[in-house]
Amino acid sequence: MKPVEIGPGIFWVGVNDNTTDLFEGLWPVRKEGVSYNSYVIIDKKKVIVDLIKPIKTEEYLIGLEALTPIKEIDYIVLNHLEPDHAGLLLTFAQLAPQARFVCSAKAAEMIPRFLKVEGGDRFLVVKDGDGLDLGEKSLQFFSTPFLHWPETMMTYEKSQKILFSCDAFGGFGAIHGRIFDDEADSLEFYEKEALRYYVNIVANYSQRVVAAIEKLAAVPVNIIAPSHGLIWRQRPGRIIELYQKWANYASGVKEKGITLIYGSMYGFTESLTDAVARGLARTGIKYCLFDGGRTSVSYILPSLWTMEGVMVGAPTYEVRLFPPIRNILEMARHKRIFGLKAAYFGTYGWSGGALKEFRQLADELKWKVMDTFEVQGMPDKNDLARAEEWAEKFALSLLQNQG
Repeated sequence: MKPVEIGPGIFWVGVNDNTTDLFEGLWPVRKEGVSYNSYVIIDKKKVIVDLIKPIKTEEYLIGLEALTPIKEIDYIVLNHLEPDHAGLLLTFAQLAPQARFVCSAKAAEMIPRFLKVEGGDRFLVVKDGDGLDLGEKSLQFFSTPFLHWPETMMTYEKSQKILFSCDAFGGFGAIHGRIFDDEADSLEFYEKEALRYYVNIVANYSQRVVAAIEKLAAVPVNIIAPSHGLIWRQRPGRIIELYQKWANYASGVKEKGITLIYGSMYGFTESLTDAVARGLARTGIKYCLFDGGRTSVSYILPSLWTMEGVMVGAPTYEVRLFPPIRNILEMARHKRIFGLKAAYFGTYGWSGGALKEFRQLADELKWKVMDTFEVQGMPDKNDLARAEEWAEKFALSLLQNQG
């Protein structure tokens, strides 16, 4: 894509990725795509704020050259060292021999080993609150460690009040042709993908998100320009509000609703799931249904993160919990999705085992197991009727804030 001006003398120069299957080798993005946003500031001093993942490098270089000869770049600001933002640093160390690398002290410590770039006197180490004069424009730097790596920071352009937030306030979803929030065909899509990105990538560091938002509360922001996803110029406060809300789910009250996850080998547990869903529907409670054997955990985690209830349906498999379901719960533990109100249902053949392992995992997750329901073999009509009533009772207990 061609450079897009986001403010006088300030440009987006990024690329969209619709070929990578898994972001970080974990999270599906082939369908939704993802953008790698880089920014250029043209003043007496010329600056790149964050680089891109080493894909579409030629396209990226052409975009930069349309604004300025790369060899004339004075500063490369490195808010974050993950390779999707700094993976081209070795290339730019050669293409822009006069450029200094603006980064935190931790980043300067990490770069020689992590990115194999010997910065030496090319490092310009900045601390929280430090500034950098560019001519008519000036930058200010805010330290935001562990949002979501130890070296991370944000960069603020003072004249236009633009916050270059890197991974914070970002989201999945390519931004072909329409890079701003007020241009998006479906803002709902990008907000949903921002939530998925938050839970997949950032959620473990929710306390740091809250701390960063508090630090920036007194800073006037006209535009939020993250390294992934939409640039927020019409309603920059919207993405901050969403991140604040999502961060608060880590320790606060979640939404009234249920994540209904199931796995089934031969349809026995699936038939119970249908009955459970009917019971939930009767109460009017919000619920999201996922086939855990066929759905990436990436899409399940946002529901687990935001809703207070979870119902897990799984058969016994080799005296243990059905592996795809176990994997989902283990990822929930990794993402620190604690304190949910839970229920288990499932089927078994000649011996159980799934329920026992579910209880163990639920204990590690600090989930309160409110009820369980198991059937040996194929559920009959009486089992299905009981499952429906059982699910209705669980939903009502959440709606009435019992238990």
